Amino acid sequence: MLDYRVKTFLEVYRKASFTAAARELHISQPAVSQHIHQLEAHYGCLLFSTQTRMIRPTPAGDLLFTRLSIMEHDERRLEEELALLATDCASPDVRPLRLGCTRTIADYLAPRLLADHAAHYPNQSILMTCGNTRELLDSIREGALDFALVEGSFDHASFGYETLSTEPFIAVAAPGTLAAPATIHDLLHHPLILRETGSGTREILEANLAARGLAINDFSHRMELASINAIKALVQSGGGVSFMYRIAVEHELERGSLLDVTPADCPISHDFSLVWERGSQYANDYRKLCREWRERAPSVHDNGLR
Repeated sequence: MLDYRVKTFLEVYRKASFTAAARELHISQPAVSQHIHQLEAHYGCLLFSTQTRMIRPTPAGDLLFTRLSIMEHDERRLEEELALLATDCASPDVRPLRLGCTRTIADYLAPRLLADHAAHYPNQSILMTCGNTRELLDSIREGALDFALVEGSFDHASFGYETLSTEPFIAVAAPGTLAAPATIHDLLHHPLILRETGSGTREILEANLAARGLAINDFSHRMELASINAIKALVQSGGGVSFMYRIAVEHELERGSLLDVTPADCPISHDFSLVWERGSQYANDYRKLCREWRERAPSVHDNGLR
């Protein structure tokens, strides 16, 4: 159980206010101040500084918050496990699986993964949310998610992770709308249809264009849509070219309603990763789960999951 002074510190940090923390915790402001001073005495350093009546964490306060918030999130999960013991449900597959998925993974990979998982762990509840990479990483930091499956880039120093698969990232267009491009520059004359800022697919496209001295503004025209299906429909109607994971357009490619027009000078692939809060005591559980999904799910082996 986390010390009550730790809970006070976490609330002060989040609220950036002794007064707001006291109100939230239903204790007096002097009590909040005393808790913080006791922690500072224990660790031998200042945790907050006051500038123009603003409470700001010191570097030591930032570090302590990072470490203690991880402990707080793990404690909640531990409380769930202990509560299950009281119901004679101590099996590890009973604790709810709270995960987030970026949209490509949620729509085209997660259904197969979770169907296989449910077959092996029929008693486990699965709670899945969907969002872009930034939103899911924020939810992990806040303790709202145990882990996330993301396609976008993330800070490897801030999060623990295991690679789930490496997926081809291709350019697609409607048949007859453009000649087979020899280089990436041949695509710049066509409208680019892409996801919103913050999405994994957009970040990967921007990074790979930048590596070639290009940017999305170099395309003749740009349209942003926050829906993969809407993007595919617009591309199929001849509205332009888009970049996305092959797994998201495999059926359209099979039917011939979309063509792979990836230039030879622009081969791209990127990892799908299972990401969790670095330092979590459940890290080994997340690694084991990712390896199970990677090795056991035969239904997704032909889509890059190896």
